Amino acid sequence: MPEQGPRMNGFSLGELCWLFCCPPCPSRIAAKLAFLPPEPTYTVLQPEQQQEPGAAAGAGTPTGSGTCSLHLSERADWQYSQRELDAVEVFFSRTARDNRLGCMFVRCAPTGRYTLLFSHGNAVDLGQMCSFYIGLGSRINCNVFSYDYSGYGVSTGKPSEKNLYADIDAAWQALRTRYGVSPENIILYGQSIGTVPTVDLASRYECAAVILHSPLMSGLRVAFPDTRKTYCFDAFP
Repeated sequence: MPEQGPRMNGFSLGELCWLFCCPPCPSRIAAKLAFLPPEPTYTVLQPEQQQEPGAAAGAGTPTGSGTCSLHLSERADWQYSQRELDAVEVFFSRTARDNRLGCMFVRCAPTGRYTLLFSHGNAVDLGQMCSFYIGLGSRINCNVFSYDYSGYGVSTGKPSEKNLYADIDAAWQALRTRYGVSPENIILYGQSIGTVPTVDLASRYECAAVILHSPLMSGLRVAFPDTRKTYCFDAFP
């Protein structure tokens, strides 16, 4: 490893050069600089794992319903009542890279026309985001569908650029097939690192609209904002 020097985003200039210049470049860059999965703030129990009603607090779906149940930890900072929690449906999907994907559908507006396919930012998971989803969907009269990236929350695998693209593709397919939402009624919403898979999906499918919240131009430009070229070893170009 290179000697320590002035640090940028937690890394020295020498470390950044080592990351960008030593193979395997894109995966190492993404793992070191882009992904910060938090300690999971929720669990999802499948029907055969669920306890009797009342045995565990925070269950979003009663035992015997044949669906998964959501259990939030205190760190999820849940801000609503059981009634709102019952409107949150969780389940698992499978990505093309064979990771199990934790998915969440929040019914904020049963008669609303649009559904947000929300790709959240870094260092959070679905447990921390679900209160925000309820508030957002209720204010703008739409439902919210979200998912945790590979290696985040209850999703298996490790965070990587390739997994990001497979993750959102699996989420899109689940929203289309499980809930029957038409592309013209889906709004893609990406926040921070979530803008990466959002842009990728928008380049491949028609949808109602695309919202990019605090987007990044590429991995290299996060560390070096004045970069003007797109290099072959850059992540998220």
